[in-house]
Amino acid sequence: MTLALDECSDGELAALALAGRQTAFRELLDRHRASVFRLVRGNTGDDDAALDVTQEAFIAAFAALKSYDVTRPFKTWVSRIALNKCRDWARRRAVRRFFSFALPLEAAASIADDSIPADQQLADRAELARVRAGIAKLPPMIREPLILRTIEGLTQAETAEVLGISEKAVETRLYRARSKLTEYLRD
Repeated sequence: MTLALDECSDGELAALALAGRQTAFRELLDRHRASVFRLVRGNTGDDDAALDVTQEAFIAAFAALKSYDVTRPFKTWVSRIALNKCRDWARRRAVRRFFSFALPLEAAASIADDSIPADQQLADRAELARVRAGIAKLPPMIREPLILRTIEGLTQAETAEVLGISEKAVETRLYRARSKLTEYLRD
């Protein structure tokens, strides 16, 4: 009898992947790719960079799969790896900026949806870009809990676990992030 991978827990998939089953790797990737991408995009503020960093995060996760504790949620574990990759990306970007005076290219606008008026789409895109830029400007210490809690929908306990801090620290950082973001958006 063959085991259906979509019915396996993340821990079972990790064990199968470690045993060499490539389809188990694919199933883990399919389950968690979207949430990791959103987390990374929220930290980088750039779709193209987010794709690269997400890929780096999964490569690192699969390389370190033997260190995954199957009693803990895979999403939490891979999110922590993704945040570390975001920090690496930010350091590399800071070094590149130091050595280059060129500004990064902005992503091209997506194709308009015919059901929404073009002027409304433009205003929505501008506001979304403004919010993303505001989030990207936040210091990582307060940006990461904001993204995990607000965008990814993790509970306060899960956010605390991903970041390795107390739930009270998550609450405090969320308050500071929201206050700072409101200040950025007011300007």
